[in-house]
Amino acid sequence: MDFVSMKDELVFGVKLASYALGTRSSMPILSGLKMEISGASLRLYATDLERSVHCEIPIENKAEDEAVVLNGAVLSQIANHLPQDDRITMKTGEGDGTLVKLRCGEALFDLPTLPVEDYPEIAPLPDERVGKVSVEKFHRGLEQTAFASLKVNETTRLSLTGVNIVVGKGEMKMIATNGYRLAVKTLPMEEIVEENEFLIEAGVLSDLDRVLSQINAPSVDIYRGDGQIFFHASGVTFTAKTIAEEFPDFDRVIPKDNSIDLTFNRQALLASLQRIEITAAEESGAVTFRVTNEESAARINSSSKDKGEAEERVRLAKVPSDAIEISFKAEYLIDALKRMDSEQIAIWLATSEKAGLIEPTGDGISPQDEGFLYVCMPVRLGG
Repeated sequence: MDFVSMKDELVFGVKLASYALGTRSSMPILSGLKMEISGASLRLYATDLERSVHCEIPIENKAEDEAVVLNGAVLSQIANHLPQDDRITMKTGEGDGTLVKLRCGEALFDLPTLPVEDYPEIAPLPDERVGKVSVEKFHRGLEQTAFASLKVNETTRLSLTGVNIVVGKGEMKMIATNGYRLAVKTLPMEEIVEENEFLIEAGVLSDLDRVLSQINAPSVDIYRGDGQIFFHASGVTFTAKTIAEEFPDFDRVIPKDNSIDLTFNRQALLASLQRIEITAAEESGAVTFRVTNEESAARINSSSKDKGEAEERVRLAKVPSDAIEISFKAEYLIDALKRMDSEQIAIWLATSEKAGLIEPTGDGISPQDEGFLYVCMPVRLGG
């Protein structure tokens, strides 16, 4: 190996690949970043077996094609602290090739290699294309759904750790749930080649989102592989392993006949909930809504033995059709309201024991909130 690259291009490639490094894996080789020279191109690979990143940068190749694996975390740190210089030189050290010399300006690093034969095979981009979606819309969809899922260490039900992506009828649906709340975002696709459905861990998709934000591509192509989904944009490929579990029937969970409409100013409700949550009981985090069909305001309160009690009246846009008293986990409502931009939101209710449906409403619905629905199960309080 003996090549020269522009510093900015190599640093950028290392940064992208670092999002897929297996730094917490019990397999040391997954902490490596594979560098593969092919003619005038340098291909960078990283994977933790759940996700992988592959990108390619131009180089001036001064030797034969070769592949090496370097410690990815070390290389990433070096990339972040290189001196002011336009070029980087990387060359295999003399001897058995277990050392790579990296030079930038007056800085010289001798980097040990990892066994390239131990590095896992990363699948190439397949032929089966699902379609194309706007990166901006995909980012918004992920922002408004992934938060509703569970983290991997919180459950053994893998389906609750993912975002279910359903492609068909000119649109993409993104759905996430933890069993007590459900977030749905429907967004248009620029192109659909085949209808499909795939479930991907929310944390993996968050890394994809970070990669897409770095490359500034207007849209991303989606490809289907064997147990994997590939996202390709601007010469960068991000591969995600799909979850082989059936996602809950989300359509059945969405209330269809809730007739009690509580319409709030979103910011006013959010600020109130953040205050009322302070005295909510630790075990339930519950806040209670009380409304009558005689007043255009909701009384929201919480109480706990250790923290005390709080209550606040929050104005409604109109008098409700029926009276109701219902409790929700404050955190779940706050999470949804913080991720919306619209001026008004509606909470549709039926009874104190049935799920509530939250959606943007009114004349000031933000384009960013179009296609967003949120379902929240009530909290049953004893006594």
